Formats: sequence, C-alpha cells, structure tokens
Amino acid sequence: MASVKNLKKNINHVLGDIIEECYVWELVNPEADTKKSEAIIDETIAAFDNLLDKVHAKDIENKKSHFKSIQLELETKANELITKVNNL
Repeated sequence: MASVKNLKKNINHVLGDIIEECYVWELVNPEADTKKSEAIIDETIAAFDNLLDKVHAKDIENKKSHFKSIQLELETKANELITKVNNL
C-alpha cells in the first residue's frame, strides 16, 4: 500500500460503489421489497466505520502488516457484499 491516504480513498470508493449499486437496484426494481438492500447498505456502512477505525488505530507495532491486513479485510468484505447485492 503506497499510503494511508490511498487506503482510505480505496475504502471509500469500494464501499461507496456497493452502496450506489444497492440504490440502482432499488430504482430498477421499484415494486420490490427494499429491506434486503437496506440491510446491505447498513452492513456496508458498518464495515466502512470498522475499517476506518482500524486505519486510525495509534498503537500499531508493524504498520506495514497492519495496513496490508486492512486491505485484505476490505477485499474480503467487499466480495461478500457484492455477492449479496448480486443475489437481490
């Protein structure tokens, strides 16, 4: 990871795109029940808050491995959320 700034931007863009995709699904399917898509949005926001809390942690011994683990967690969570969006 080149910088913390880029990691934060990556988190914002990836999770923001997932939320945007939920909103697009709601617009394309106006008569569908939106409880599942709203739950995905809530889960995405919780993941965003969790990841940013980890980015802002101060008492880190090995910063490089810490930020790599955050990046891997972002990829895992994003794939999980995308699968949920695709199953709507």
